[in-house]
Amino acid sequence: MDGNFFLLLMLLTALFGMVAMAISGPSANQASRRRVDLIRARHSGSHDAILETRMRKAISNRQTGAEMKMLTSLVPNPENLTKRLKATGKKWTLNNYMTTCAIIALVLCALMLLRGYPPLLAVMLSLAAGLGLPHIWVGRLITKRVLRFTSKFPDALELMTRGLRSGLPISETLSVVASEVPGPVGEEFKLITERIKIGKTMDQAMQETADRLDTPEFQFFVISLTIQRETGGNLAETLANLATVLRQRSQMKLKIRAMSSESKASAYIIGALPFLVFGMICYINYGYMSPFFTPDPAGLFGLSLMQVIGIGGMCWMAIGAFIMAQMISFEI
Repeated sequence: MDGNFFLLLMLLTALFGMVAMAISGPSANQASRRRVDLIRARHSGSHDAILETRMRKAISNRQTGAEMKMLTSLVPNPENLTKRLKATGKKWTLNNYMTTCAIIALVLCALMLLRGYPPLLAVMLSLAAGLGLPHIWVGRLITKRVLRFTSKFPDALELMTRGLRSGLPISETLSVVASEVPGPVGEEFKLITERIKIGKTMDQAMQETADRLDTPEFQFFVISLTIQRETGGNLAETLANLATVLRQRSQMKLKIRAMSSESKASAYIIGALPFLVFGMICYINYGYMSPFFTPDPAGLFGLSLMQVIGIGGMCWMAIGAFIMAQMISFEI
């Protein structure tokens, strides 16, 4: 019991420290002094001031890399994780993501230790939840944003087609889409135009967006522009045909979703029914289900027989849900 209390105290101390670090920001006096120094250096024409400005910029650019190196030991592939965070469209950093994972893991571990679970089981389950729940949430945000982008992308192509037919160059049509189309489409095209303005080629700017979005629709768009630039032809007609193809793909996806809706509803009902019955029984007669929440030191990993059976049942349900999801998944 003393060991559990000491471990719980350490977890709570680490949790409060991480929350304080996440909430607290940089000093206001230091930030104002830094801004004044930057303005003074920017408007000074001396060689030393220009050199100092370049050094400050280089150091500020290296801070992100240092932060990435500090978290490399905790993240197996920080580049892919950073790419996923950028694909959400939110201004989240790798440091914010890892702080959230650690807070979730520490809170769950503290709660399980207070409930009397074995320390090893509490640490394992809390780590799994701390790493899994943010990953699932980020995946849902990416999927939602990609769906919004895909639904509005044909409208952007048609707007580009009208601009090209009216005599505008391709760079101007990209700016028009960035300013006229709302949502993720306008945001991504705005990033493309900004990259072109700072000196990158159109192919490089679009390929970076294609790598971040990872959607076949935008890949078709990039390939169409590349082929047209190499072989020539009517770009407006090419984009109009591409917009038609993408709308047909969207209609086919909606048709497949409608045809598989009955199977999905059945899977949701069958999957949720055991948890609903479990919750109702706990609400009506908690004493009957109390052994499920009581750990057994003599059992496997400190688990009682009911807990082992429950974990096994959830594993089998997860396998069945995976099989049903693969049966109704179609590639278009």
